[in-house]
Amino acid sequence: MSSPRQLIEGFKRFREQSLAGDDAQFHTLVQLGQTPSTLVVACCDSRVDPALILDCAPGDLFVIRNVANLVPPAENQGHYHGTSAALEFGVRNLGVQHIIVLGHAQCGGIHALLEGGVPKDESFIAEWMGIADIARKHVELEHAGADSKARHRICEQRAILVSLDNLMTFSWIRDRVEQGTLALHGWYFDIEQGELLGYNPINRQFETL
Repeated sequence: MSSPRQLIEGFKRFREQSLAGDDAQFHTLVQLGQTPSTLVVACCDSRVDPALILDCAPGDLFVIRNVANLVPPAENQGHYHGTSAALEFGVRNLGVQHIIVLGHAQCGGIHALLEGGVPKDESFIAEWMGIADIARKHVELEHAGADSKARHRICEQRAILVSLDNLMTFSWIRDRVEQGTLALHGWYFDIEQGELLGYNPINRQFETL
């Protein structure tokens, strides 16, 4: 689909398949509200739709999407905190039991971060990608001799770990993790190989799930 008309036709098909009839799934969701058990922080990349990748039904996931699936550290200096506000709602209002940071291969944000393709002046992206600058420095220090593809993959995965660390700077996340009522996960979708990897904190490696 590429045009508004095609999208409208798509909505008509969706309405016929999912909204028609008293027993339609969305009628239940309207009546009961949303009760997702899992929150996913995913990338804006149009190829990486969490519900599609994980084969979930409407209402299963509470999804936050932003450039490079980043979680900023907890702070109150700025005026707008879209990702932090969504995290707060998912954790404190919906009571999710799992948070997944879902990174992916071929991430444009990480590519720009590594290759210096983010403009520095008057750029929202430049400031946002600064969240992952720790991952970039790690690649430059520890993997400077690796080829470009390997460096990008390492940085994409390292950025997931940065976001996991930043999640723990929110007191209402940290408290729940320590109480055992909330679990954090770092996942990586290899769009090229069609694989889903998960971070294993014991051996500090991403492994096939």
